[in-house]
Parts: sequence; structure tokens; C-alpha cells
Amino acid sequence: MEVSAKPKSLTADVVGGGMCPSRLVLEHVTSRWAVLILIALRERAYRFSELRRRVGGVSEKMLTQTLQTLERDGFVHRDAKPVIPPRVDYSLTAMGEEAARQVWELARWTDQRVPEVEQARARYDEARRESATGSSQ
Repeated sequence: MEVSAKPKSLTADVVGGGMCPSRLVLEHVTSRWAVLILIALRERAYRFSELRRRVGGVSEKMLTQTLQTLERDGFVHRDAKPVIPPRVDYSLTAMGEEAARQVWELARWTDQRVPEVEQARARYDEARRESATGSSQ
């Protein structure tokens, strides 16, 4: 089977393109916390503290940084209401909804493949143990 040329739809070389703008956006959308934040925001808009509880394990600093990055890139909308105490809600933009659907599909696929991944890991680990035992004799 012949390997085809790079997809024509990409305006830059994401795989080998160094400082390619597409690569930077891909890194932002697929970072550890961004994936989980996008998936959570698919459910509904969240206040900061609610979102922090929903995305277990994220620090306040990382949540703040990731939300700012996603907002800057146009995926998240920050709605600061002029009330006391201040209320800020985070929701997905239309582009954020689209990105969230994509990462949600990847998350679903990953969840379905966990048993196969665990089997592959066990085979790999066993082969490594056998290789190490065989070479040390």
C-alpha cells in the first residue's frame, strides 16, 4: 500500500512544521487539562470553582492558565457578571463546541480500547522481562 502525500487540507505541516500555527493550536486543545475542560464544558456552563471540582485533580493555577489559553484561542467564552460577589461563568463558543466534540470522540474511543491497551502493555512488559532475564544469563 502506497503512503499518500500530506493531506491538502492542512495549511501547514503539523507533524514536522516546528513553529507551525496549527501545531500550537493542536497543543492547546489536546493538553492534559484542556481535553478535560472541553469535555466538562460540553455538559453546561460552569463557574470557576464548579469547573475545578468537576475536573478532578487540576490545580487552581493550571485551570486558570488553561482557561485563559482556551479563551484566547476562541474556544471558551468567559462571562463576568457585574455582581457582588463577582460571578464568572465559562462556556464553549461554537468553535469550542466543535473541538469538544472531537476530543470527546477520542476520549470515548480511548475508553473502549482500555482492555486492549492493558493487554498490549502486559505483553510488552512480559517480553521485556524475558529479554532482560535471557540476556543476563
